[in-house]
Amino acid sequence: MGESVSSSDAKSLWKVIGGSAFLASMCCFPSIVLVMFGLASVSTATALSNNLYWGENGYWWFRPALTLLSIAFVAVGLVLYFRKDGICSLDEVRRQRQRIINTSLIVATSSVLAYTLVNFVILTEIGIALDLPWESSRLWK
Repeated sequence: MGESVSSSDAKSLWKVIGGSAFLASMCCFPSIVLVMFGLASVSTATALSNNLYWGENGYWWFRPALTLLSIAFVAVGLVLYFRKDGICSLDEVRRQRQRIINTSLIVATSSVLAYTLVNFVILTEIGIALDLPWESSRLWK
């Protein structure tokens, strides 16, 4: 109970949080990369991001799939984190139930906040700087 979280443990949790946020933002990230490296025009990148984000032209499944993959990434990351920490049996889970619940809630909340920051602040601002028509996606006007 009086254990302290080491820096490697915190780093492994931040990898899970950052990885899930990045994975969930994959509907917008490819458009920015394509325009940034000159591999696509702004109009092509806009069409791609509209297809992936809004589900146009038969891509309705893309964002729900990214969401499910991100949730699975967080769940697997938490299981691996707790297993590495020695919580491998149901008896150990019962003994450390409060720690598991608290850590899981912190990771889930941090993942949602990181996704919001990455997708709706960082990627939106980079996209606007690259002339993508994402002004309406800004959290502030």
